[in-house]
Amino acid sequence: PPYTLRSHCSSVTSPTRDSYHHFLVISLPLLRFIQTHSKQKSLPLSAAAPPSLTVHDLNQHGDSDLAAPPSIDFVGVVTQEMTMDITQLLLAAQNPTAEIRIPAEASIKQFQEHSLPNYLLALSHELSENEKPPESRTMAGIQLKNSLDAKDASRKQQLVQQWVSIDGSVKSQIKVMLLGTLGSSLKEARHTSAQVIAKIASIEIPRKEWPDLIGSLLQNMTIPDSPDGLKQATLDTLGYVCEEISHEELEQGEVNAVLTAVVQGMSSAQRSADVRLAATKALYNALAFAQTNFENKMERDYLMKVACETATANEVEIRLAAFECLVAIASMYYPVLEPYMPSLYELTSNAVKGDEEPVALQAIEFWSSICDEEMELSESFETHSHFIEKALLVLVAMLLETLLKQDEDQDLDDGTWNLSMAGGTCLRLVARTVGDPIIPLVMPFVRDNVMKQDWRCREAAINAFGLILEGPSIEKRSPCDQSGLDFLLNALKDENKHVKATTAWTLSRIFELLHSPGSTFTVITSNNLQKIVTALLEAIKDVPNVAEKVCGAIYFLVHGYEDAGSSLSLLNPFLPDIITSLLAAAERVDASDSKLRSTAYETLNEVVRCCNLPETAAIIQNLLHIIMTKLGQSLDRPIVSSSDREKQGDVHALLCSTLLVIIQKLSGSNETKSIILHVADQIMVLFLRIFGCRSSTVHEEAMLAIGALAYVTGTEFAKYMPEFCKYLEMGLKNFEEYQVCSITVGVVGDVSRAMDENILPYCDGIMTLLLTDLASNELHRLVKPPIFSCFGDIALAIGPHFEKYLSHAIGMMQAASEACARMDTSDDEMIEYGNQLRRSIFEAYSGILQGFKGSKAELMIPHA
Repeated sequence: PPYTLRSHCSSVTSPTRDSYHHFLVISLPLLRFIQTHSKQKSLPLSAAAPPSLTVHDLNQHGDSDLAAPPSIDFVGVVTQEMTMDITQLLLAAQNPTAEIRIPAEASIKQFQEHSLPNYLLALSHELSENEKPPESRTMAGIQLKNSLDAKDASRKQQLVQQWVSIDGSVKSQIKVMLLGTLGSSLKEARHTSAQVIAKIASIEIPRKEWPDLIGSLLQNMTIPDSPDGLKQATLDTLGYVCEEISHEELEQGEVNAVLTAVVQGMSSAQRSADVRLAATKALYNALAFAQTNFENKMERDYLMKVACETATANEVEIRLAAFECLVAIASMYYPVLEPYMPSLYELTSNAVKGDEEPVALQAIEFWSSICDEEMELSESFETHSHFIEKALLVLVAMLLETLLKQDEDQDLDDGTWNLSMAGGTCLRLVARTVGDPIIPLVMPFVRDNVMKQDWRCREAAINAFGLILEGPSIEKRSPCDQSGLDFLLNALKDENKHVKATTAWTLSRIFELLHSPGSTFTVITSNNLQKIVTALLEAIKDVPNVAEKVCGAIYFLVHGYEDAGSSLSLLNPFLPDIITSLLAAAERVDASDSKLRSTAYETLNEVVRCCNLPETAAIIQNLLHIIMTKLGQSLDRPIVSSSDREKQGDVHALLCSTLLVIIQKLSGSNETKSIILHVADQIMVLFLRIFGCRSSTVHEEAMLAIGALAYVTGTEFAKYMPEFCKYLEMGLKNFEEYQVCSITVGVVGDVSRAMDENILPYCDGIMTLLLTDLASNELHRLVKPPIFSCFGDIALAIGPHFEKYLSHAIGMMQAASEACARMDTSDDEMIEYGNQLRRSIFEAYSGILQGFKGSKAELMIPHA
């Protein structure tokens, strides 16, 4: 039972007993209704009240007729008793007092599980009734949406099947009530109803089960003196429906009718701003359906005229929605934009220079979208209209002005997106789109502003320089880069933190794009390397945001030497100081307030990956002991709060990731592999202690590192399996954190390959868990391809002993193959998933065939 009245009422104060008495009165009639009217098996009395609460007790509250009458089919009947009860339950489910809220939620869940049709009818009725409290109507709408849609794909599919299985007459009643709610006096009810209608449409329109929906909605727009609230809700619904379904699901006549209603709603003659806004948002969602209309010049001209006029509306929200439409049009219908570009440039330019920031951001996004389209066409060797090149002079000037509009605290919030950032992003895209011609347009701005007293000018100049590095040819940009490098190293000492952070970022861009010792040109040489490293290691001591950007510069400095051959040794003398500085940055007390700690460890990992063995083996060995010591100290540190636990988990994950990289690096050479083998027991003890933590991120990193350790230790890993096996089992059962489960599956494969036949004693348990995972509908589908690959690893390891699992594994593989053949080929995600599944099945067959080769190959003949 979800609650036990007697036990609570005997030990709580009087107000709490009153709360339970109130809940008893409102919930027991509903439970009785479920018991009496449900098509499902009648609820036993114990489901309505625990055994300790007798019928005599209930009679004291006026409920003496709880015995269920003979089964009667009342599905599809909304009774007054039911609606009264659901109202009280929905209100109680929002009560801040847990003693009232939790039992109410439990009763609502019981109603849903035991009589879904009546549950949905009751909610729809609640939402549609203007006399009901706004709070209960709002909650009814939320419950309706949650009964039709979910983020998890498997749960969503389950909800869809539940809706499909409901009797058609019941669904019709629900839909009629929802459509009627669009005219409700309560705005929240109209809005929620629009969303629920769209969710139902996403299920039924592809099945051709709601053919009159669009017609019913459009009638609302043509009713004489139709209330503005009804028009707004109808347009909202049309927009949501277009967002939910594929553009192939509507007939062209329906599309034409929808667009007609939408553009009429967008008209400047429309008196209601709410209606006009709803229409503009609906156009955004309907654009994907308008391909045929954009192919017709007359219709296209009219749509563009309305969109451009709406972009100059008095209301900011309407202008913003209109510019969002123009951005979408730029992406969807680039080939037909030529006649409208002069007007579009004027609109966007005015918005960037003088409109509210949200509108200006969308105006910049329009040009970013044009860049994206032209780059994509160029990469595929298709012709395009060169809109960016034609507008280059004025466009670059406009974007450079936006760089001067920085926020004082923009570096402190990762979520910040302002005019300066949007303009910089667009300028970067413009440089990639046009290449060399952008340099003479930007460099004068750099030279004019880089020495000014105003920090905004200096920061904008350095930012502009970094933004145009990608796109122009090396021949055009190399003189600028050589002359600018010394200046940038000095600018790391600027008095303003924003200037220093942007300088460090610009240096990272230079090192990323122009540092290639194996090529004919590289900005870093043996002559300036020491000066660069010295400047960076001094700047890494600055405030966290600057230090984080400096870590990025070091990352690309080191990365450039990855395939440098003999040139890599140039970096060796600086590695101890670089490693020391990165560890110090990660240990700073203010490192957790930004991304500094994680960035420092990412850079440290890159240093390890790119260093040259065996020359630097002693350096990496020393780092290994440092990281192990840090991990041990962190595990020993007492935890006094949830915040401490969260911070400890973050640190453990970073340390485990560094250990993983070190293990991989040292195990890659026979000369250094022994370093890991000497401390393997100590490392494994640390990892096993890590599993005592509850952080899924830590478990992921530790699992990956254990997989690498298994590769190094080979068959010797068997001594760790008695203790480690239980953590493998936990990982394979972790359906909620499916990434952990997926990584664990990969580690099972790593361990199997390392241990060979020594894995055999653990195979029964492992194979049972893997087969259970495959059969589960709760486990995320992305875990299942690695499981098939793991079958191949296990089969290869244990050879002929895989015979006992063969029939089960082959059955799952054949079922998966059949599922691949039935997959929706119109869904890109499903296509990719199907390809992953096929590859993993091939890998499973390959491992099984090789495992049976020479001994029991005949076992595969029946499956050939």
